[in-house]
Amino acid sequence: MTGKKLKVVELFAGVGGFRLGLEKLNKYEVIWSNQWEPQTKTQHASLIYEHRFGHDGHSSEDIETVPTNEIPQHDLLCGGFPCQDYSVATTLKNSKGLIGKKGVLWWSIHRILNEIKDKPTFLFLENVDRLLKSPSSQRGRDFAVMLQSLNDLGYSVEWRVVNAADYGMPQRRRRVFFLGYKKDSKVYKQLKKSTPIDWLLKDGVIQNTFKAEQDSEVSEFVLDDDLVDISNNFNVGGKKSLFENTGMMIDGEVTTLKTFPVYKGKSTPLKSILEKNKVDEEFFIPKSELPQWKYLKGAKSEERVSSDGYVYKYAEGSMVFPDDLDQPSRTIITSEGGKSPSRFRHAIQTKDGLRRLTPLELERLNMFPDNHTQFEGVTNSKRGFLMGNALVVGVVEKIGETLYRFNQ
Repeated sequence: MTGKKLKVVELFAGVGGFRLGLEKLNKYEVIWSNQWEPQTKTQHASLIYEHRFGHDGHSSEDIETVPTNEIPQHDLLCGGFPCQDYSVATTLKNSKGLIGKKGVLWWSIHRILNEIKDKPTFLFLENVDRLLKSPSSQRGRDFAVMLQSLNDLGYSVEWRVVNAADYGMPQRRRRVFFLGYKKDSKVYKQLKKSTPIDWLLKDGVIQNTFKAEQDSEVSEFVLDDDLVDISNNFNVGGKKSLFENTGMMIDGEVTTLKTFPVYKGKSTPLKSILEKNKVDEEFFIPKSELPQWKYLKGAKSEERVSSDGYVYKYAEGSMVFPDDLDQPSRTIITSEGGKSPSRFRHAIQTKDGLRRLTPLELERLNMFPDNHTQFEGVTNSKRGFLMGNALVVGVVEKIGETLYRFNQ
């Protein structure tokens, strides 16, 4: 694969964040993709994806129903999959191909890796950082199930929680990124020559992309049970997850520690991505709604009554209002495109008045091209939803660049 473009399959593709980041490098080529939203009649994300990248090699069917033999051989499998219930009821041998619960998309990744003729050399996956500590009754169980399932399939894994703004990008968005290396890959051989702590703090792919320094003691443990045992018994009753924000797993041996980011470059403030042209009136907040915005953004300590009549004390701190234009943006959310007063939607003060962010500005916060989600029949609210579900393209680009270099 030296010097050639790596062939990529993009699952749970959304509007193409992984593809944009990887193909920008001109070292990767997405040859097949899948995007399907189960509770939506009109597949807006898939339609935008096809509009931007073409119909060839794109599937808009439920990935659970796509036969593995319809997915072409590839070098790298990538995707940002939803955080769901990863509990395991039976082993692969007894499950007739389905280990976990139907509809849990991690098992579609697992099924493809288990059935495809030649497993991809690399995995590049993304999730919300709570994956490392879910569910609340067995902190870290879900991630342990994933790591052991990938170990069974012949991969080592490294992970890091990356906040994009810590490395000069315009949005504070914390996500866990993890890379899988097949055991016959060049990167795996480099990993084996290193020690776990050296890989995580000096030699590894993520460390050579986003510098970080040690911030805790190193924890080591072994995943040596089958998936059912891990699902039933991992950290039962534990109040804290065994997985920190940085770590790796090789041959079932886990090494994990806390790190903090080290970055000496410039930050990208919210004001730098704002539209310079006149913004449509629909985005401006009417004066009549201002009291409700202030209430929702403000600190509260009040009695409330639940639907069944239970009286309880509710308290929360205040949020910066309007949003600070001189700092990177807060995390954008799926309801960002809505018009009604909200605690979590952005509100910015401009010379023309107080307003919400536009779809184009939300795209810029995720480092997408301007108007990437603009498409016939796609409302501004839906465009905001799509960006709330997306990732920061710059993180993918940076990791992809380092990974390719390590593979040479």
